[in-house]
Amino acid sequence: MGELGNLVNTAATQGNPIDVLRTFLQREDQMEQARRTTDMRFVGYVLELGFDSAKIITSDPYKLSVGGIPRGSFLIMTPVNAGNTPPHFTLLRVTGVSPTPLSNQVQQTYFELHKKSMPELDVWTQSELQWGALDCNVLGMFYANPQNMRELQFSGDVNNVVSAHRYKVFAPDEALLRLIVNGMVKPEERATIGMLRTMECGLFSSGTVTDIPVEISMKDFKGCRTAMFGKTRLGKSNVVKLLAQAMLDATANDNSVGQLIFDVNGEYANDNPQDGNRSLRSANESRCQVYALTTRPNTPSRPLRLNFYEQPAACLEVIASLLDQDNQRSNYIRSFASVSLPTLAELPGMSESDRTRAVRKIQMYWASLNKAGFPADEARLRALRVVATQYVRHFDCHFNAALRTAAYAASVEDQPPPAPTNLDELRAELEVIAKFRREAPNSPHLMSGARPVFDPDMVALLDFLNPATGTGPAVLRSYIGYHAADASNFQTEILDLLDQGGTVILDLGNATDSIRRYFSNLLSIAVFRAQETKFVSNTLCNRYVQLYFEEAHNLFPPDSKDLTGVYARFAKEGAKFHIGMVYSTQSPSTINKELLAQTENFFVGHLSSQDETRALSRLQIAFDGVEDDILRAKTPGYMRMLTMSHRFVVPTQAFRF
Repeated sequence: MGELGNLVNTAATQGNPIDVLRTFLQREDQMEQARRTTDMRFVGYVLELGFDSAKIITSDPYKLSVGGIPRGSFLIMTPVNAGNTPPHFTLLRVTGVSPTPLSNQVQQTYFELHKKSMPELDVWTQSELQWGALDCNVLGMFYANPQNMRELQFSGDVNNVVSAHRYKVFAPDEALLRLIVNGMVKPEERATIGMLRTMECGLFSSGTVTDIPVEISMKDFKGCRTAMFGKTRLGKSNVVKLLAQAMLDATANDNSVGQLIFDVNGEYANDNPQDGNRSLRSANESRCQVYALTTRPNTPSRPLRLNFYEQPAACLEVIASLLDQDNQRSNYIRSFASVSLPTLAELPGMSESDRTRAVRKIQMYWASLNKAGFPADEARLRALRVVATQYVRHFDCHFNAALRTAAYAASVEDQPPPAPTNLDELRAELEVIAKFRREAPNSPHLMSGARPVFDPDMVALLDFLNPATGTGPAVLRSYIGYHAADASNFQTEILDLLDQGGTVILDLGNATDSIRRYFSNLLSIAVFRAQETKFVSNTLCNRYVQLYFEEAHNLFPPDSKDLTGVYARFAKEGAKFHIGMVYSTQSPSTINKELLAQTENFFVGHLSSQDETRALSRLQIAFDGVEDDILRAKTPGYMRMLTMSHRFVVPTQAFRF
């Protein structure tokens, strides 16, 4: 009956990857009967067994015959006599060395031997001393699906725990390791990202199984969040390039995924020696488009520019950052850089009085840009301002007649001209007003009832526009290269490229943090709104957008309470809107917990802090038990990988891009 049951199981599971287990066990049984122990993959027996952990007993000859059993390596546990049960095995991961019941006696023997300086051990003593025990985590069980015996299944628990003596433990061979590492990976859109590497040490013994490819499915990354953690220069960006390339390869026929890469160091857009002089762009020239702040001679790109007029609040912060970077620290320049401007979108919600003051601040800022030589599309500004509020047409600040008359009377003009209708006239009028305010600070015309006409922010703006000493707006001329009067058009271009399945790389190398943050916010909001619109109109179909963020701690700070911002919405609603995200940073504690809780895929390199590894294992229980390996291993590209397909962490040596 036993042979008949085995025959039935064999027929039922034909074509199931689990069949490699039957072949493996048959070969082990044959070698055991032939006493070819040096060719076996057997490593020992179970000494103690629970649902979460196991202690196994092994011996030096067994460990040597399989090439060693390093910490973090995989072992399989099978019943001694499986009977008629379908093929299955329990997966173990070695976590450390465990004391045996005879540990004290063994130590006493060693002590006596060394004390007597014996040159070698007799065969009987050696046989006693070579036994030891290993602690293992129980990761789960591979088995044939009872409802479909041709299908492989994995569970994170085990169905039963019986007496420890009823199990054998083996080191898996190549076929079983391929099953363990890749057996549950979705069959669609697969890519090989590296090789299985269970230890950092590169010294291999006879019997060691190597060259096991580690595969991923790009379906696990579409619309999902992926984290890259690890110290600098240990391979995070390299893995990001591998993922971006794998997505390009997986969608070569349908162009169903657009990718937007915020390249803060220029390493994805530009060839450089550390990447073998080949970038992601140069490897995929027909499908990659670079937008660059600074044109590079060997990299074809389109200009990436800010419109300093149309985004006054954000761009004044950028200007302030540039001024500080260039060490421009005169008092009137620092006062100008510290002004907080409103956004155009905020104007309609203000009271009439507050709106008038807010508009004047924006117009004073525009006058400084005009004086510095920043070109403007006045037709666009008029249209934009009419949309924002009806009170700012024709570049008129709406100063009262008495103030204008007094200011122009104190200047070369006897009578004030008509209200300004363009930027040049606006600048000229504000220079007259600025000079009058500085030279007649106690004039009653500078009061509006009990309230000064100009608050401290306006004073700072006017003093910068027309300073008593210094160059004023001329200090801004070196930043004209960041500006373009029609700069907002690049948003539409980028969204169109993403819709077509293109990969867009924003080369933000040499930019300040403020500029990087500005472009990240601007384009992230644009992508989110575009995908949200498609969702509402039911036109998302099978199309996705993947975003790649470096230095993610600057965008997702751990103490942020803003759950309505675009990055928080990426974390919570990105999957619904087909927005995937890959973010990189040095440690888990620097990232917002809301984002971490929603992250599905992880690639973890070396971390040097126990607090960080503990935070990681609290966040994702699958990393429990591999913390010491993460702390010790420092080889570039050596990653602990966890994807949606993988139910346990797979140690991987990533390929070099």
